[in-house]
Amino acid sequence: MKEREITALEEAIGYHFRRRAVVEQALTHSSQARELESQQTGESKYKISDNEQLEFLGDAVLSLVTSEELFRRFPQFREGELSKLRAHLVSERHLIRVAQQLDLGAYLRLGRGEEKSGGRSKTALLVDAFEAIIAAVYLDGGLDPARDLVIGKIVDPELEQMKNEGGALPVTDFKSALQEAVQGLGLPQPSYVLVQEAGPEHSKTFTVEARLNTRGQTGKAEFVGRAQGSTKKTAEQDAARQLLTYLAAHSKAGNSKPAGTEVSKL
Repeated sequence: MKEREITALEEAIGYHFRRRAVVEQALTHSSQARELESQQTGESKYKISDNEQLEFLGDAVLSLVTSEELFRRFPQFREGELSKLRAHLVSERHLIRVAQQLDLGAYLRLGRGEEKSGGRSKTALLVDAFEAIIAAVYLDGGLDPARDLVIGKIVDPELEQMKNEGGALPVTDFKSALQEAVQGLGLPQPSYVLVQEAGPEHSKTFTVEARLNTRGQTGKAEFVGRAQGSTKKTAEQDAARQLLTYLAAHSKAGNSKPAGTEVSKL
């Protein structure tokens, strides 16, 4: 690879490699490696490394970092919900979008046959190369820069987009998570109340309260999450998120159920 290509890739992923060989291997497809090997003659033949082993390692690093981040960020989610969200974030469908945004296809080292067949735009090749890049960063700089790459390019942007779309995840949402959480605690289901609707018809703002009620005390909320959004769905999701945060914090305090006397608004 040319120096300017490596520099451009480093700028795209936000990491500077100390060892050029490891990033070159991450971008070398097996078609290129086997092609170069076939051109060797005499006793000087040697094996040329491709990115398949790095892809294996990068997949493991990606899964570990993503799992750790979701565990830290969503303490209210159950194992199944965390697994589904992780599956989405590390899926080929999501990773290909990130790889395309980074223009990884431009950096791939392909054999002539793979080049002619459009390898630079093939989903499998791009995703494999992306996972190999994660491994290359890990091997060159350790877990911290690899974590920064995974969270900065894969996890954070997608979670932010989900939030902007109303907090609804492809595999779960805050309202569903809250429903399961209160069921597990033996509490009544929360109620969602539209308390304000403001603005012109084409640009309304909705204010919604999610109210957690005390068993046996109908109408009396022990905790209220209040949120605004451009749609009622968005506001409801954010208000539900606040209740989940409250329940998670209360659970960490060692109580099985919220105290039913305090009314709080976030």
